[in-house]
Order: sequence, then structure tokens, then C-alpha cells
Amino acid sequence: MTEKIPQHMHCQICGKAITASDTETMCSDECKKRYQNLTKRRKIWVYIMYALIFVMIAVLFIAPYLKI
Repeated sequence: MTEKIPQHMHCQICGKAITASDTETMCSDECKKRYQNLTKRRKIWVYIMYALIFVMIAVLFIAPYLKI
């Protein structure tokens, strides 16, 4: 006989099965904290990448005027 699996989702961080809910996407406060730290680090890296791109473009525009 086939056993039905109840509706569920998986935690975005650890992958543990949780009951299907419209509001909860993570299984615990620890996973929520880890997710917040992860998004904070990603945001910092995005800002760093934008800064590097800006610096490279600035160097390309300033380089012709430098007499090296």
C-alpha cells in the first residue's frame, strides 16, 4: 500500500522538513539568524563589487590624462 506524504516544505538553510505554511520558511531561530548573517554578508560583497567596478571605470577615464 502506498503511504502519502503530508504537505511540507524544507528549511532554506538546513533542509529539514517543516510543515507547509505561508509564513514560515525556516525551521528554527538559529536558521533564521544564520540566514540573516548570510544576507548581510552577501549585501556587503555586493557593495564591495560595485565599489571595485566604480574604481576601475574611474581609472579608465583618468588614465589618459596621467603622464606616466
